[in-house]
Amino acid sequence: MNTTENSIYISDKAKTKVLQLMKDAGVEGDANFFLRVGVVGGGCSGLSYKLDFDNEAKPMDQVFEDKGLKIVTDLKSFLYLVNTELNFSDGLNGKGFYFDNPNASRSCGCGESFAV
Repeated sequence: MNTTENSIYISDKAKTKVLQLMKDAGVEGDANFFLRVGVVGGGCSGLSYKLDFDNEAKPMDQVFEDKGLKIVTDLKSFLYLVNTELNFSDGLNGKGFYFDNPNASRSCGCGESFAV
């Protein structure tokens, strides 16, 4: 992972899964759609990650691109997600997206929430 600049990154495995989900949702190849990542209150550690497809940018959005995929987050979430990498696991110990977040002081066993 390249962390020479403040950004949000995506692993090859996560990118492949995102592209498959975009295809399933019928938005593959539509340049208006992007991956929106965010942080919301809740979860067993206090903050939870949120992933969605979106086609409406907001005024305070931070826009990044990694491996040819456009990733957008709101400014508040970016403060928690700076230099985080979105990854995907399809192993027996847990299937799904997870975040490698260097800013998290602790995270829960399910990998879906964290604290700073």
